[in-house]
Amino acid sequence: MRVWGVASEDVGSRDRCRQAPMDGFTAVLDRHISYLLFLDGFSMKRECLFLVAVLYCLLPSVAGSADIERLFWDKVPLSITLPVGRERWVTFPGDVRVGMPSELSGKVRTQSHNGTVYWLANESFEAQRIEIHETDGSGIYLVDLSASKEPNLPVNPIEVLSRQAQSAEKTDSDRNRRNARTSRKSQKAPGLVTLTRFAAQQLYAPSRMLKASPNIHRVVVTRRALHNLIRGEPIEALPVASWQGGELYVTAVQLRNTGTAAVELDPRRIRGRWKAATFQHGRLHPVGSEADTTAVYLVSDRPFHEMIRGVM
Repeated sequence: MRVWGVASEDVGSRDRCRQAPMDGFTAVLDRHISYLLFLDGFSMKRECLFLVAVLYCLLPSVAGSADIERLFWDKVPLSITLPVGRERWVTFPGDVRVGMPSELSGKVRTQSHNGTVYWLANESFEAQRIEIHETDGSGIYLVDLSASKEPNLPVNPIEVLSRQAQSAEKTDSDRNRRNARTSRKSQKAPGLVTLTRFAAQQLYAPSRMLKASPNIHRVVVTRRALHNLIRGEPIEALPVASWQGGELYVTAVQLRNTGTAAVELDPRRIRGRWKAATFQHGRLHPVGSEADTTAVYLVSDRPFHEMIRGVM
């Protein structure tokens, strides 16, 4: 299978749109394919064993750092118990200032840095109400702090989350999504001419001139040859690519003359009910010549496979 060349710098010249292999053509249209990087000289067995050994050594520290207890502040005092002789830290949503009662003087060491409070109990004590203020004055947290020598008390870090803050973030996120949808709806949908021009540029324009459109996106089309898209002509039609803009679709279809006589292309001979049909060139030369192939851009209100169902 041959198609017109897409590496030509002269978009309007048919002579320079020479036939090229299909794989090269597809590579130009599909520019966002992931690449695989193969490293030469990589010893899989040795390196994998080394990697497993390293991960095994790191597992305890990774597991320990991931074991975080999360408490939700919802105006109900948080109950926290400290193990005597073991430091425990509590992280708050913002920078805080800790107000310790005089009854705990000498019983617990308190340090605060960047929203995290570090507590180290020197002896056991019953629960005491602690006030923790956000430094920007936006809120206050109440903690019922106690300490015990009981074995197996948790020492993992604590993260305090605010339900009010999460609700506000969710409200902001919902508002942003609504604004984005409204913005998309307010954008003018591309018309017949815009869609046709966009499709032609994707096929014939050099890569340095290709521009993406926020209102037009690529859609899937089955690359299956059709032999009766053009009535009464020996023309093979192959869908190459399709795009959607608003409620309209545009499909670029390769046309190749398989007969020995030249063919004058007439949009009235195209099967189907299309919104618009535009030929890249108006005439196909006999099969085997450099000009036996061109393209037609078909605009429809439904996907291409639905449009040809029942007429092919």
